[in-house]
Amino acid sequence: MQIDWNELIMGSESWDFLLQIVIRTVVMFLVIIFGIRLLGKRGVKQLSVFELVVIIGLGSAAGDPMFYREVGILSSIFVFAVIILFYSLVVYLIGRSKKIEILLEGKPILLIENGVFAIENFKKEKLGSDEFFAELRMKSISHLGQIESAIEETSGEISVFFYEDEDVKYGLPVLLHSLEKSVTTFSEQKHYSCTFCGFTEVKSVGADNTCKNCGKHHWVLSVNRRRIT
Repeated sequence: MQIDWNELIMGSESWDFLLQIVIRTVVMFLVIIFGIRLLGKRGVKQLSVFELVVIIGLGSAAGDPMFYREVGILSSIFVFAVIILFYSLVVYLIGRSKKIEILLEGKPILLIENGVFAIENFKKEKLGSDEFFAELRMKSISHLGQIESAIEETSGEISVFFYEDEDVKYGLPVLLHSLEKSVTTFSEQKHYSCTFCGFTEVKSVGADNTCKNCGKHHWVLSVNRRRIT
């Protein structure tokens, strides 16, 4: 089988289209910079779902005319203008209506309260425990007893409010492999935490292993070390 190297490299385009690609790319790059400046200076982690959709739309509108001969620059710039005008309108409406803001951007969700998972809220967010524990560890958190409350913001960021050192409680450890040695029976009287919801209490030898908060039956030893800052 003979390979058509020209088709492999250039596809259906001719070599003279390369100069157009350079010009198209430079123009659209400048349009992207201008468009992003109009949208504001927030970083990707700060973007709401609505703003992320706008960015994706702008990226698609900018990308096609860079290497598709049949897509003109003017039509792409017109798409940019429509998206930015629509974005400005929606931002105005969001500022006027709380319902529209919640509909488009969502609302903050309480994930931890007094060192225990807000289970129903946590389920709604479809956030994996390993992913969430990683977020906590990056904030130098070793167990849930250090946390008064944790809130997932509309941008996806996790805001954490801590107990003062003297108020730190026993809580579910979140370090690597900390949940692997769970138990269903208690061999000594100590503080134990439910591996599912983080509910913590003193368990005596032979005590009932049903969690009062979630009804699960697996526990790990709690810790109450202070947070290192």
